Amino acid sequence: MRNFPRRFIDIREFRLAVFEKNVEATIPKLRRYARTLTRDAEIADDLVQDTLLRALRSKHLFHGDVVNSWLYTILINLNRNRLRSLARRPAISPLEGNDAPDAAVPEASARDIERALSALADDQRHALLLVVLEGLTYREVAEVQGVPIGTVTSRLARARGAIKNFLQGGLQQKAKSH
Repeated sequence: MRNFPRRFIDIREFRLAVFEKNVEATIPKLRRYARTLTRDAEIADDLVQDTLLRALRSKHLFHGDVVNSWLYTILINLNRNRLRSLARRPAISPLEGNDAPDAAVPEASARDIERALSALADDQRHALLLVVLEGLTYREVAEVQGVPIGTVTSRLARARGAIKNFLQGGLQQKAKSH
C-alpha cells in the first residue's frame, strides 16, 4: 500500500468490513422488497444482484452509518430504469381465457390485496411496502424516495385509504353475489 500509517489502513479495513457485513445483512430485505416491486422472483433476484454490484462498486461513495436506505435507493432507481426500458419495447398482449379455477376464499383475499396494491400509484405502493413490509421509518422512506417526510405521510394515508376502499368495494360485491 501507499505510505499510509498503519492505523489509517486498519480503520479503512474495519469500515470496509462493517460496510460489507451491513450489506450482507440487508440482502434478504432487498430480495423481499424487489419481489413485491417486480412480482417475479427471477427479475427480483436480478435486480438485487445489480443493486449489490452497483453498491460494492460504489462503496467509496457511501458515507454514513445506515446502508439500508442507500441500498433501497439504488434498487428503486434500477427498477425505474428497468421499467423505462420496458416501456420503450412493444407491448405483448396476454393470452385470453384464464382457465384457472376460482381459488378458495383465503387465496381470493390475497388476490384482492394484490390487486389493491397493483391499483395504487407507484410512489404510494413503494412507500407503503417500504414501511409495512420492510419496516423502514417514515424518515428512511423519505430519504429513499428523495421527498419530504410530509409527502411520505401523505402517500401512506392515500395508499391506505385506497386499499381500504378497494377491499370494502370487493367485499360488498361478493356479498351481493351470494
